[in-house]
Amino acid sequence: MLLIGLPGTELGREERAWLAQPEVSGVILFSRNFRDRDQILRLNRAIREVADRPFLIAVDQEGGAVQRLKGEGFSDLPALAEIGRLHARDPELGRTLARLHARLMAEEVRAAGIDLSLAPVADLGRGNRAIGTRAFSPDPAVCAELVACYVQGMGEAGMAATLKHFPGHGSIAEDTHEEIACDPRPQEAWETCDWLPFRAGIAAGAAAVMMAHLICPAFGSRPAGAEPTLIHALRSTLGFRGVVMSDDLAMRGAERLGGLSSRIAAHLEAGCELLLICRPEQVPEAIAAVRGHPPLSQERLRALLLGSSPAMPEADELVAARAMLARLPRSESCP
Repeated sequence: MLLIGLPGTELGREERAWLAQPEVSGVILFSRNFRDRDQILRLNRAIREVADRPFLIAVDQEGGAVQRLKGEGFSDLPALAEIGRLHARDPELGRTLARLHARLMAEEVRAAGIDLSLAPVADLGRGNRAIGTRAFSPDPAVCAELVACYVQGMGEAGMAATLKHFPGHGSIAEDTHEEIACDPRPQEAWETCDWLPFRAGIAAGAAAVMMAHLICPAFGSRPAGAEPTLIHALRSTLGFRGVVMSDDLAMRGAERLGGLSSRIAAHLEAGCELLLICRPEQVPEAIAAVRGHPPLSQERLRALLLGSSPAMPEADELVAARAMLARLPRSESCP
């Protein structure tokens, strides 16, 4: 049930021991794990040899500033906000490029031996310091439309989509990496605004949802990933049947829950099934903390590993996608 971070570009003895633990369902890769395409392919092969079971390898490859894999073999993808700006001028072209951005990203990530890019961002682009240009638009309807197109594009490449960060923290300023954040709006505001992109992504077939560390008093006093009322709303009100995962449990936004072991326990009790432990130094404590809890079922893990049935590559369409996306501006974003 743990998705763990690794310290470098190769596996050492300690990391090999982590991967062999049944409590570890996969790894999440960062720029620190990447040197070039050949190296990341070797690392991913080594991970799978050690794990020797269905095992998830994930990365954040959103485009813009949040792109861990760069250089030969990986397109320089624009931030999603640039697609939203294009949509304002030409909605049909915006929808097309959202789908092609997703498909191109997913094809390249899968070719590097990685199962899942944690995308797309379904937050609204309303000035949040962590989101910035990672979101498509400040308009819920536009965001919903483009999120659905993005999920479709990932599915065409055979990759499952992960919507983040529920219930949506684009409408406040605070960055939960560094700050405790609270959004005091009533439940109706969420249902008619921030949840529209999540509804659209779920309807389009997203297989996972990542919870935020945002506190929403309308639903309870805990950060969203540890708030049973919010996870129940995700399941019952939005009809989500896929895998619910936490954001990185080292983030400041989860501080109210206590230390790492307390954060893990609170998220598991609330209904999170997959927990992100991105800092390698925290992995041993996390493994000890989840020991004895029921693991993520193989059936649910395979739903993330397999995604949709891969479409046959259409080389001409992807070449055209690279050319079109390359012409979009490269705006600043938040890491």
